[in-house]
Amino acid sequence: MPGSARPVPQTPAAVRLRPAAAGTDGAAGPADPFAALAAPVSVDGALRTAVEAAGDLRPGTGATTTLWEALASLAARDLAAARAVEPHLDALAILDQAGDVPLPAGLGAGSSWGVFAAEGPGATLTARPDGDGWTLDGEKPWCSLADRLDAALVTAPTADGERGLFAVRLGDHARPVDRPWSARGLAEIPSTPVQFDAATATRVADGSWYLDRPGFWWGGIGVAACWYGGAVGLARRVHAQAAARPDDRLLAMHLGALDERLHAARTCLADAAAQVDASGAATGGGRDPEPADARAVGRLLSRRVRAVVARTCEDTLRIAAHALGPGPLTQEPEHAKRVADLEVYVRQQHAERDDASLGALLAGQDAPW
Repeated sequence: MPGSARPVPQTPAAVRLRPAAAGTDGAAGPADPFAALAAPVSVDGALRTAVEAAGDLRPGTGATTTLWEALASLAARDLAAARAVEPHLDALAILDQAGDVPLPAGLGAGSSWGVFAAEGPGATLTARPDGDGWTLDGEKPWCSLADRLDAALVTAPTADGERGLFAVRLGDHARPVDRPWSARGLAEIPSTPVQFDAATATRVADGSWYLDRPGFWWGGIGVAACWYGGAVGLARRVHAQAAARPDDRLLAMHLGALDERLHAARTCLADAAAQVDASGAATGGGRDPEPADARAVGRLLSRRVRAVVARTCEDTLRIAAHALGPGPLTQEPEHAKRVADLEVYVRQQHAERDDASLGALLAGQDAPW
């Protein structure tokens, strides 16, 4: 088959959003916390590393670039591993912003977390007071890794019609619903519903704090950093093929097209990281919601960056397929998995619907260009 000859694999390199300073070896920033994970990277191994070595990987604390580089580097190796780690780190950032929150018994620094905030038709989850705490009852959709995580931050309505954010231990009273995950991509991350049955919870925040808090939109850009890392992984496979066949001008053309798109996405992510760190939004007790104008800035930034990175991923999937042909898709499990994973993961971007949302934001203000 055309393109079936596989070049010698290269040692995975960290994905950098910032160029190295002149005269350095290109290793900008701290070491990749996931670099020591053995190949193939497992979801459980990546989660353990995130729990043990997350350190200060929080957006808005001066290390946003480092955080997104770590996520992109992990995603370039295995998108499913990054898909597991990103919400864990997001949950820790949310808890930091919430300040001193009592957690359910037994949860602490060694716990793995998810964020279950999606809504869907037929969802029945409700929260009700129970003594000094709360209990959750009903079904919550799109709960990734609920069978393996220790705990989750869960959004749920209360009896008075308000919404709240709750911390809950997963286990006997919070079990995944046995429904098939039909996707070939992200097969290790089934996002099936969870049935809560009088699950004990603590209230992290009232009302719309989860949406209004400093940094809600930053989490969406962290997801885009994972998408970007997946696109880098595909582009590296094309680069290896082009390096092995330097006289193939079509391969060179495809590689150049990939570089154009990845450079644009990298620049967007790097600029967004600088804006997040310069925003001054506090963590560790950031109970006050962001002012409306600050939320609008964050929403606009997130919409733009996610759109650019998502389109880069879609273009990368197409260009890599044209450059490599059917060989790697049919004979290289790692490459075929990366393609399937990225096709599913990038669908967290709602395509034209998100473009329409971005356009509506822009239509309500002066033209920005």
